[in-house]
Parts: sequence; structure tokens; C-alpha cells
Amino acid sequence: MITRMSSLFLRTLREDPADAEVPSHKLLVRAGYVRRVAPGGYSWLPLGLRVLRNIEAVVREEMDAFGAQEIQFPALLPKEPYEATNRWEEYGPNIFRLKDRKGADYLLGPTHEELFTLTVKGEYSSYKDYPVTLYQIQTKYRDEARPRAGILRGREFLMKDSYSFDLTDEGLSKSYQDHRDAYIRIFDRLGLEYVVVSATSGAMGGSASEEFLAVAETGEDTFVRSTESGYAANVEAVTTPAPPEQPIDDKPAAQVHHTPNTPTIETLVDFLNANTDRKFTAADTLKNVLVKLKHPGKDWELLAVAVPGDREVDFKRLEAAFEPAEVAMLEESDFAKNPFLVKGYIGPGAIQANGIRFLADPRVVRGTAWVTGADKADHHVVDLVAGRDFTPDGVIDVAEVREGDPSPDGKGVLVAARGIEIGHIFQLGRKYANAFSLDALGPDSKPVRITMGSYGIGVSRLVAAIAEQSHDDRGLIWPRNVAPADVHVVIAGKDETLVSAGEDFAKQLSARGLKVLLDDRKTSPGVKFADAELVGIPTILVIGRGLANGVVEVKDRKSGDRVEVPVAEAVDHLVQVVRG
Repeated sequence: MITRMSSLFLRTLREDPADAEVPSHKLLVRAGYVRRVAPGGYSWLPLGLRVLRNIEAVVREEMDAFGAQEIQFPALLPKEPYEATNRWEEYGPNIFRLKDRKGADYLLGPTHEELFTLTVKGEYSSYKDYPVTLYQIQTKYRDEARPRAGILRGREFLMKDSYSFDLTDEGLSKSYQDHRDAYIRIFDRLGLEYVVVSATSGAMGGSASEEFLAVAETGEDTFVRSTESGYAANVEAVTTPAPPEQPIDDKPAAQVHHTPNTPTIETLVDFLNANTDRKFTAADTLKNVLVKLKHPGKDWELLAVAVPGDREVDFKRLEAAFEPAEVAMLEESDFAKNPFLVKGYIGPGAIQANGIRFLADPRVVRGTAWVTGADKADHHVVDLVAGRDFTPDGVIDVAEVREGDPSPDGKGVLVAARGIEIGHIFQLGRKYANAFSLDALGPDSKPVRITMGSYGIGVSRLVAAIAEQSHDDRGLIWPRNVAPADVHVVIAGKDETLVSAGEDFAKQLSARGLKVLLDDRKTSPGVKFADAELVGIPTILVIGRGLANGVVEVKDRKSGDRVEVPVAEAVDHLVQVVRG
């Protein structure tokens, strides 16, 4: 196949778009792969669509290879199935809702668990029908509050979602592993540098959950790895090892101290070290953070979260812990309504006395002594002991995770990096099967409740993730499996001999089964070379001045290596380069 740039629907740009912050957004727009239509909405132009379709093909091939079967659901979905699982409310403002002309409620599908479950229920009834895995590659819609980073975080995106249906938990474990193995093959074929990390299940529900993250400094997800083991996790899924409990009998009695002008941890520690005969650090203090939660269909609820004073509450971890509830910090009006909350001096006493749920960090174990607020302006209490003077209502692990923290598996310490979520796999269990009574009649004629797995890949996001990893300061550098062409033929001049040779090479390469992008435009060689590097085809063939001496130049876009090849050998050489 030959694509001539003289007729290709393509316009490259020399300047970055004003709203672009990450490399993939800048380069995909500049190279003419995508165009912004609205916040979070992009059109795919010819070259971009080819990359997208190439990625789809890899995903489809690997899904089909282990027996998954492709189907297709509509994007416009009725309200009722989502009401049955409470997700019509749980999604809150994050989905697009609409009414038809008769007033019936619909949504644009964010995910399709309900439809997959109902479809299997409608078609299968016997244990002999199982196991089965179904998937689709479908456009999804989510009303992102802050769409950004181009196609990395949009309101409309292409996703591969698949669902396994098994009779037993052991069957689910096998289906989960089949998907995990397929994802590894997919991301390996796409040439990505990625990690597999433990993750939270969030609103999806279920037990086991892992994310596949493309390593990138611009990624929105922070993950950690152990320096001495294979442990890796999204920070939202990191579990803090609880220290051993301590004896209570040997602890001094709690005492309230007058601590004027100490509303922050730093000022408190400085005051205590200057005015007592003991030495304190921020880690000896207990910070009580007040937030409010709004569960779907319910009123706002106040919540107190206690963390050691040398840590901050990680808001993303906090949101993940309570998903799908909305989480917000308290406002001045909230403090005005609850005068027992003395800003800067809040302690467990007033919190629990007034019926506010009080959750503490795993480090707050029985016998640990803390300096914390005394619920009175300019006063703190010293040696408030957990299990003696206060008892939290539960444990919550939402403090910031830092480099150097002990690894949860007890081996080494944690180091942090950033990544882009490109895949997520869940063992859903029976959440959706229970909602719709999805059963199979067993061999004993008794019903067996089906157990499910859910597995997603961000297909359109992969285009951006690959671009984030595969570019330089001149443009994109596509891995060969996803590039919109195999060879970019550049005719470096207007001389008819060069033009004729370029056309001839393009035809020969096409005849050998290669996809060719032929730059036959009537423009300067400098413009053509700049566009070749911007567009990012992995192999560039330059038909230039060397033709008079019987040679052409072959350039590797990634390494920058150039080699002169005799004209008679060039086609064979290029076929070998492309096919390895």
C-alpha cells in the first residue's frame, strides 16, 4: 500500500498547541494525528486512525488467541440495569445522562458490566455452557471534571473491556491468569516499558486487582517498588505494616499543656522542645484531619482521619478508600456549624464525643503515645495513649507513601515512580451476578451462582502512552508494530530523476507487502526531513544526491543511524529491516 503525502489529509504544525502540557498531546497534534473538537473530545485523522487500528489489531489477536469472543454493545444504554446495581447513583456527575423524546432515562456507557451480565443470563442457563469470556472494543464516555493531556484523559475514549464467567472461584483464577498473560503479550508486542502493580478495586468491587502502568514521568499514577523484592503497587493500594502493640501500664498519664500559637505541627514541636525537658518530633504528634463524605443518595457525613504528624493525608488514597462516595475537605461553614472543632487543636475527645466517625492510621496501635489537640484553643495533650485514653472506630491507610518507607512484604524499602494506567484487571466475584441472579443449573439440577472477572485496556490511551515513551525533541518514534507505515520514502529534491526513483521504490516496496508513506510533495527537502522526524515512521528512505552515485540513504528514526545502500540492494535491505 502506498500513501502519497501530496494527497494525504495531513497538516503538520511547527508550534505546540496552546493547551498541551505533555509530550504526547503536543506531538500527536503537531504531527496531524488528532485534532481537538471539544474539551476531552478528539477527532482521529488518517495517520492517527491507522495507529489506533494497529493497536486494536494486536489487542484483538491476543484476546482471540486464548478463546475470548468479541461482541458489541451499544454506547447508548437504558437506566434500569444501572439502577439494579446502584451505579446510576454511584457514578454521580461522572456519567453523561440524557432523556429520549418520551422522557425515558439513558446514559452513555462508561463501562458495560451490567450489559455483559444480562446478555449471558439471557443466553446461557446450564453449567455445560461455562466458562465463557466475552469482550468488546467500544467507545466509552465519562464526564471528566478536568479533561486534560489530550487523549490521555478525555471524555470519550476507546476501550477493550472483557468479562469472564465461571462456575467456580478456581475457574475465575484461571480466567484472571489467562487475561494477565494476554496483557503481558499485548504490551510486550507494543514495545512498552510497563509494570504490573497491585491496585484497589474501587467502585468495580471484587477482590484481586492489578494495574498495568506504562512508565512515564508525566503519568498521573504514582507507584512504588521494593528495592529488594518483586513487590510493586499503586500508592492507593500500598498497605502500611502496623508496628507491634505496646504495653499501656508503663505510660505516663495524659496531661494537657498550654501551647500558645501552635496551630501547626511545626510550631507545636518547636514549642514543646523549647518548653519541656523532652525532645519531640513530628512523628510523635497525631494530626486529626476532618473531611466530609457524600455517599450516593445520602447526606454529607463528617469523618475524622488521624495520621502521624510527619505525614500528610494523600487525597487520592482517601478518595480510593471511599469510592464511589464524594470526598471533600471541610469549609469554614462546616466549622461554624460544629464549634467543638477547634481548628489547629482538634483531638480525639471532641470528635468521638460528638459522634463523628474516627479512623486512624495503622501506626496508631494500642499502647502508642501521642501529642495531639486538646479541643481547646492554644492547648494540646501530651501522652494520649491509644487503647487507654482513646480508641479509634477503625483503621484507614491513607497517609502519604514516601520513598524509603519499609516495603509491605518486609523486604527492602520503597522507591517511587510515575506511570500511565493502560490496563486494569479485577476478580469481580459475584457482585454483578448477585444483582441480576445470574445462575447456571448444575449437574445436580441445583443453581450455581456465576463468578465474574473484569478486564480493561485503554486502547486510545495506548496511543498516547506509546507516544509518551517513544519520542525525542524532533518528533514521534513509533514502534514498528503500531506505526502508520513501514517505510517513509522522502524524495529530497524536485529533479525528475529523483521523483521517478522515489515512485519506483514505493511501488517495489508495496509489491513486497510493505506499507509506504511517500513524500512526493513539491516542497523543500528541509520541510520533508522535519516532517519525517515529526511523523515518526521507524524507517526512512531518502532519495537524494547519492542517487547519482548509485546509492540511497536508509535512516533508523530511533537510533538516528544512517547507512548508504546500493540502489539494487535497497528494496531487499528494507524488507529485511522491516521484517527482521
